[in-house]
Amino acid sequence: MSASTLLRSLVLALLLSLAACGFKLRGVQQLPFDSIYLDMNAYSEFAASIKRQIQANGSRVTERREDAQVRLVVVQDAREKHILTLNTSGTVREYQLRQRFGFRLIDAHGRELMPLNEIYVFRDISFNDNQTLAKEQEEVLLYRDMENDVVTQLLRRLGKAPAPQPAPADATSAPAATK
Repeated sequence: MSASTLLRSLVLALLLSLAACGFKLRGVQQLPFDSIYLDMNAYSEFAASIKRQIQANGSRVTERREDAQVRLVVVQDAREKHILTLNTSGTVREYQLRQRFGFRLIDAHGRELMPLNEIYVFRDISFNDNQTLAKEQEEVLLYRDMENDVVTQLLRRLGKAPAPQPAPADATSAPAATK
């Protein structure tokens, strides 16, 4: 048996084992609503990223709250930088970058479809006074990566939200029963 035949057999066995285990690439996350209003700073890069991902998943982001089936209410969007370790001279050796994103999903009738959810991501970063500029750039890249992680988790959670229901029929507007 030649090396190329053995390699082909090995690759084929690997592909068959992946297919047999149920592995499937994550595709588009279907959202249970047609339109959404983002109740957050519309001009931030983070909001633009969320908007792009929602539109890529087949839903429309509206400019007005009244035009949307649901509303994403951002309760918290905070970045934090905490000291992890100090060296023997008392200068910082490692930081932990954190991002907290809290949100609720409300339908057009004011009913809460998703109660307060919090997404929390963090990354550790080493620090060296001799490489300040490089470490600042690394921090920016890590925060961008964290935002992408938050957007991915947000879309997964929105995909699991219950579909908005039509408004309940008002008992006062129903025709009166005749006797």
